[in-house]
Amino acid sequence: MSGPAVIPRDILLGLTKPEDVSFPLRWGIIGGGEISRQFVLSSRACPGATMSAVATRSLETAQSFAKSYGVDSAHGNIENMLASDDVDIVYVGTPDDMHKQHSLMAIEAGKHVLCEKILAKSVADAEEMYDAANRQGVMLQDGVWTRFFPAVEQARQIIESGDIGEVVMVQADFDPLYTAQAATLGFGHESELINLQVSGMQGGPGGAILEFENNRFANLTFIRFPSEFPEVTEITGTKGRITLEQPAHCPTRITVRIPPQTPSRYAGANKPSPFQAFDYPLATSINVPNAYPNQKGFSYMIEAIHRCLASGQLECPQFNREESIHLLEIVCAIHAKRKPNPNMRMKK
Repeated sequence: MSGPAVIPRDILLGLTKPEDVSFPLRWGIIGGGEISRQFVLSSRACPGATMSAVATRSLETAQSFAKSYGVDSAHGNIENMLASDDVDIVYVGTPDDMHKQHSLMAIEAGKHVLCEKILAKSVADAEEMYDAANRQGVMLQDGVWTRFFPAVEQARQIIESGDIGEVVMVQADFDPLYTAQAATLGFGHESELINLQVSGMQGGPGGAILEFENNRFANLTFIRFPSEFPEVTEITGTKGRITLEQPAHCPTRITVRIPPQTPSRYAGANKPSPFQAFDYPLATSINVPNAYPNQKGFSYMIEAIHRCLASGQLECPQFNREESIHLLEIVCAIHAKRKPNPNMRMKK
């Protein structure tokens, strides 16, 4: 069944207005790879978004990208694009190792920035980036797009309402960043990580058990490609359970179980818990050929950014600086404990 109408967090908190998705922003794109292509095509759902410019290391590549995907101008030099008065905000879609450099370049040029995850390679780098944005009075938004999906917004509202009780366990499978953000979604960004056990090599299969204060745990499984992994997230509370259905890092369905008594099967002679499944289908008006799963959902994050900047907000409450830094602390701790993989290559 269709889920109840979900009010995005920025609107729910009274920070923005729904109509401000029409607030005009001219976007500059750094990087002409696959993720930038899918971002640009997804942006068409936001009425205020104009794809004004793209910059890559090659002018020819930038021109081809601009022509193919309806970007107004092309640059073979990032500095030239950042000097343009026709760019208000920059999307950094380059490889992870370049995120800090390219974000800081845009910030110093006075542009707002949406940086593709992972935001930075270390907490210190992320703090430096946020501090630079604060000095310049511009937005630096961590691109953890999961948090903007209506299904995830609904899950967060249910958690905060107390309907499933105290969250005691989060179970998720995918990669370290996406599974760790599921843990911080369940426990909140103020929950202190007090113990961490990790197994497996970087870039390969493995897992982590995270212990948070007050006897709360997350069991994270890191999958390998290719394999037919489930990619489901379970958020278990003392009164109920929320399932973010496959693909859980960009879900369009959640299942909520709140039985009269817990645990339902033990308290109810093996009778399963009643459940409600809510669907939040993606807009049919967006066409992103050969996309990653549910990539059209980029539009939720883009619209939130337009609303927030229209009202003078320099971060989106769906995933603010505190949550960004907390997640990065956890991800970096996991990576530090994983064994080096000599066969792993940097994904371009």
